[in-house]
Amino acid sequence: MKIKATALLITSLLVLAGCDQAEQSAQQLMGKAAESAKQAIDDTHKAAEQALNDATSGLISKKESPEKESEKTESSSQEI
Repeated sequence: MKIKATALLITSLLVLAGCDQAEQSAQQLMGKAAESAKQAIDDTHKAAEQALNDATSGLISKKESPEKESEKTESSSQEI
């Protein structure tokens, strides 16, 4: 009877130790997954900022062209 009780206690301890190890492994995997997700979000954010910058700089240069033309027109009329 003592042998069975001892075997049961040892088995229980092994199971608990296995659960702790599994929990630690799961935490490590979750940490790596979170880091990968954060990196993906950062990369997406940078790409979106670059696309927005490219799009707005294109609009700004288009807006500058008519202003420059109106400045040229004004300067021409001042010369006359």
